[in-house]
Amino acid sequence: MKFLDHLEEWLVTFLMGAATLIIFVAVLHRYAAGLAIPGVQDWLLTINLTWAQELTIIMFVWMAKFGAAYGVRTGIHVGVDVLINRLGDAMRSKFIVFGLCAGAVFTGIVATLGTRFVWENGAHHFFYQLLGMSMEGIFEGPTTPDLEWPTWMVYSAIPLGTSLMCFRFLQVMVAFLKTGELPHHDHGHVDGLDEETPVDVNPYAMGDNLHPAELHNQKGGSK
Repeated sequence: MKFLDHLEEWLVTFLMGAATLIIFVAVLHRYAAGLAIPGVQDWLLTINLTWAQELTIIMFVWMAKFGAAYGVRTGIHVGVDVLINRLGDAMRSKFIVFGLCAGAVFTGIVATLGTRFVWENGAHHFFYQLLGMSMEGIFEGPTTPDLEWPTWMVYSAIPLGTSLMCFRFLQVMVAFLKTGELPHHDHGHVDGLDEETPVDVNPYAMGDNLHPAELHNQKGGSK
C-alpha cells in the first residue's frame, strides 16, 4: 500500500494548483472582458466562467478534508500534551494509545454517517442506474447551482477524507506501538530553507575607509 504514503500530498497539490489556475483565469477574464477591445470583448463575453467560484470552493473543501488526514500522518495537528509529557513512560504510552484510538473511533463514526448521508443524498440513485437496477421511488438528489453537479459527489469528501483520516490514526498507533515514536512536525521549519552557516568575520581586517580599523591602528600606534 505504498501508493497511500503520499496520497494526501498528491491530491492537495493537484487541487491547489488547479484552483489557483482557475481563479487566475477567471480574474483575468473578468478584467479583460471589461476592456473595450473590438471583437475581443464580444468574444470574451460569450465565455461563461460563473462556475469558477463554485468549483474552487468545492476544491478547497476537498483540500481541507484530505489535508486533515495529512496532518494526522505527519503530526502537524496542534495538541495539548503538557500533562501527558509529565507522566511516566508507561502511563504516557497508554494515554497516547487511548487518544489515537479515540481519534480513530470518532473519525470512523463521522465517515460512517457521512457515507450514509451521501448515499441517501443521491449516490444510491446513481449506482442503481449504473447497475441497471430498479429506481422506483429512489430520490435522485439535488445538484449544485452553477455546475449542476450532483451534490453527493461534492459531499463525498466527508466519507473519503474522514476514512483516510481514520486510517492514518490507526497507522500512527501501530507505528507507535512498534517504535514508541510519534510523527513530529517542526512548525518553525520552512521546507527548502536551510539554516545559514554563521561566518566568523574579523571587523578589524576589513580594509575600507568606513570601518574603524584605521582608528584602531592609530590608537595602537600612539601608545
